[in-house]
Amino acid sequence: MKLQPIIVSLLDTDLYKFNMDQVIFHKHTDLCGQYYFKCRNKDIVFTAEMEDEINAQIDHLCTLRFTKDELDYLRSIRFIKNDYVEFLRLWRPIRDYVTVGRTESGELSVVVDGPLFSAMQFEIFLLEIINEVYFRMKYDYETLRKSAEEKLDAKIKALNDGTYTFKFAEFGCRRRLSREWEDVVVKRLATETDKCVGTSNVYLAKKYNLTPIGTYAHEYVQMYQGIDKIPLAYTNHYAMKDWYDEYQGDNGTALTDTITTDLFLRDFNRSNVNNYTGVRHDSADPYEWGEKIIKHYESYGVDPKTKLLLFSDSLDFDRAQSLYDYFKDRTKVSFGIGTFCSNDTCEKALNIVIKLQYVNGRPVAKLSDAPGKAMCRDENYLEYLRRSVEFRLARER
Repeated sequence: MKLQPIIVSLLDTDLYKFNMDQVIFHKHTDLCGQYYFKCRNKDIVFTAEMEDEINAQIDHLCTLRFTKDELDYLRSIRFIKNDYVEFLRLWRPIRDYVTVGRTESGELSVVVDGPLFSAMQFEIFLLEIINEVYFRMKYDYETLRKSAEEKLDAKIKALNDGTYTFKFAEFGCRRRLSREWEDVVVKRLATETDKCVGTSNVYLAKKYNLTPIGTYAHEYVQMYQGIDKIPLAYTNHYAMKDWYDEYQGDNGTALTDTITTDLFLRDFNRSNVNNYTGVRHDSADPYEWGEKIIKHYESYGVDPKTKLLLFSDSLDFDRAQSLYDYFKDRTKVSFGIGTFCSNDTCEKALNIVIKLQYVNGRPVAKLSDAPGKAMCRDENYLEYLRRSVEFRLARER
């Protein structure tokens, strides 16, 4: 079964890839990174035919270049700088950086290894490819598509009849059913409701004249663990400092849980509280997290109603509505909803990730606020990172 090209534009990725890459381009071009794929679902089998198709799709991806029209669009985003866009004019995905394999039991292996400014760009493209290949070759696609249409119809009805009253952004690139289905979802949510404020998908934001939404991911903070001169427990400090230097308060929603929110708040001082427009939740109990953030703002005399809480952890519309009802009168609230927008079908979605695991040969890790989300190939390093975090937290009570 040979599929049509899945990636047809290098804009078909999350905005935060460009945001993070611009900082790397300006400040950290000496960093090299290794990314590893993981499927968190149990007993998922990738066939030899799927592996071949994934490799063929990566081959096609690596023939693409940014067009003039695409570069002009990136240049129109107020915080994307001209010198970085000119770099992208020269940049291309390099096939040698990606290795795909499969165990005898059908477990898929994907490794990306190269200069960080280039290796990091593969993540979303590869997840889009892997997910679509799996669902098109494992199931009857038209059956999946029909069930997805029925569920989308129900969501749009609920968004319009007052069942759901919150605003949200579509964050569905990485685990979408297919490229064409995410296109349908974004178009319909944007044109048939007044609740969708934008999308993380830059290609679809451009196509439908929507706001592209995103700041940075865990990998951005993780990469500072690979810089020798930076103490592990202070990586949030240096990550936020570089981010502010680059964007001067624009593009300012900070991610709190790379090495626990408790440690993040040690570095979220008065300057950062004022400089960042809000923070993003991505693990553990969202209500406890929100209360903790509001209390932190209040400790600096800042009105939480002037700041944004952005929730993005495995949300569906019911969970988002509950969070909105709970926090809406106390702070600004928004949501990034991913898989439940782009791959809600009669079959269970894959929970797949590609995570940064080494920088300049040194292990890096995400600790997260939920222990089950930790991912590191070096258990000794993960324990050392935990101890570093615990030591600073104990010392700075």
